[in-house]
Formats: sequence, structure tokens, C-alpha cells
Amino acid sequence: QVQLVESGGGLVQAGDSLRVSCVASGRTFSSRAMGWFRQAPGKEREFVAAISRYGGNTNYADSVKGRFTISRENVKNTVYLQMNSLKPEDTAIYYCAATGSQESGAPTPARVYAYWGQGTQVTVSS
Repeated sequence: QVQLVESGGGLVQAGDSLRVSCVASGRTFSSRAMGWFRQAPGKEREFVAAISRYGGNTNYADSVKGRFTISRENVKNTVYLQMNSLKPEDTAIYYCAATGSQESGAPTPARVYAYWGQGTQVTVSS
């Protein structure tokens, strides 16, 4: 089992930056791809970013490309999402996710991820 705990969310203004973090339990963190997803009120959960197990490959949703950066520190069992130039439409609960088994890529579909955190709220005011 893998437990994921997100932190770092908050209320910011449009144009500001924010970094959210996710710490994973267990000793298999470096074998798993990690992803960030988000869900806004009244909308379906959507993919934001993903990173391969050693960080060599990343994928981003078009809506955040060039503004958000995903990274990881395997020695700390932690994955980060640096969010710059935030917009009101980025307001959502942000969820960290880990693949269920060894994964060499940076997958985008939510169905590939077996473990999910409880989420952290990010609110961007205009």
C-alpha cells in the first residue's frame, strides 16, 4: 500500500505562484510514475501533469504547459507541482497520484494510477 499526503495549497491572487507537494509512504516510490490531477467544482477530474519514476519524462495538460512544472525527489519520497502565473481557472482541488506498479513512462490517464491522496485546495482570486 502507498499513502499519499498533499500539502501547500492555499488562496492566491491571479499571477501569483504556488508550489504543492506530495509525500508518499513506503519504499517503492522510485519505481512508480507520479501524477497530479485536479477537480474544479461541478467539473470532472482532469489530468494536470505526470513524471516518470526517475524524472526523465514529463507530460503536461495543454492548459498548464509553460506555467506548471512537475518534479520529484526520490530520496525524500516527494513529488512537487510548481505553479506559476496562476489563473482563476486553475482553482480546484489538486490530487497527487501514484501508479500501481512499476512504470517507466509518465502516463496521463487516471485509470493507470492506483493510489490517490486526499487533495489540497488551490484557490486563485481574480
